[in-house]
Amino acid sequence: MTTLVVGASGATGRLLVEQLLNRGECVRIIVRTLDGLPDTIKDHEDVSIIRASIPDLGDAELFQYVKGCNAVASCLGHNISFKGIYGHPRRLVTDAVGRLCQAIRENKPQAPVKFVLMNTTGNSNRDLPEQISLGQKCVIWLLRLLLPPHVDNEKAADYLRTEIGQNDSKIEWAVVRPDSLINEEEATGYEEHPSPVRSAIFDAGTTSRINVGHFMAELITDNDTWIKWKGQMPVIYNVVKM
Repeated sequence: MTTLVVGASGATGRLLVEQLLNRGECVRIIVRTLDGLPDTIKDHEDVSIIRASIPDLGDAELFQYVKGCNAVASCLGHNISFKGIYGHPRRLVTDAVGRLCQAIRENKPQAPVKFVLMNTTGNSNRDLPEQISLGQKCVIWLLRLLLPPHVDNEKAADYLRTEIGQNDSKIEWAVVRPDSLINEEEATGYEEHPSPVRSAIFDAGTTSRINVGHFMAELITDNDTWIKWKGQMPVIYNVVKM
């Protein structure tokens, strides 16, 4: 199987690539720069590297890069800088998700392609009656007003929920929502929930980036995990060590 990973040079994206390679998968990655990619990825025989920026790629190029892939995973995010947060493109993730899904459809795959999107617990799954306190609603309103990347995250997930939906013949999807991200050396125990079990604003948990990569790789490679979570927005937390 071959998975296309966008955002592969990011702190979580490269961990996802490593997890897929550990499972014997072939990986195709689109990256603007090789900076941040370890040699174990750059020199791996099962990795195909495309040096490009998603917004600069034409539709015909995306069509070719998606062709033959059984899964597409996005770990795209905005750079943590003034330009990255407030500059263009404001809809980096949403536009990429939409264009990649269109490329998948145009390829007319015989079996549905899995689309796994990394997102955030700050974004609610509006397919479910998730309970959010008034205080958190006020904070989220301010985030939408002040931080364009938050709106981008919401709209990217909403594209999969509403434009692709639950019955598309070409694309199946899952949106992974980690809580506050931390760095750890190895994958550890984590738990998955359909919705947050704690406030993302006032009682945030933690999720290691490597656990996010592990769970996304499980969704892509393990059929039982995929059947359990496809069409949903699972939340994952590190298991608290006692």
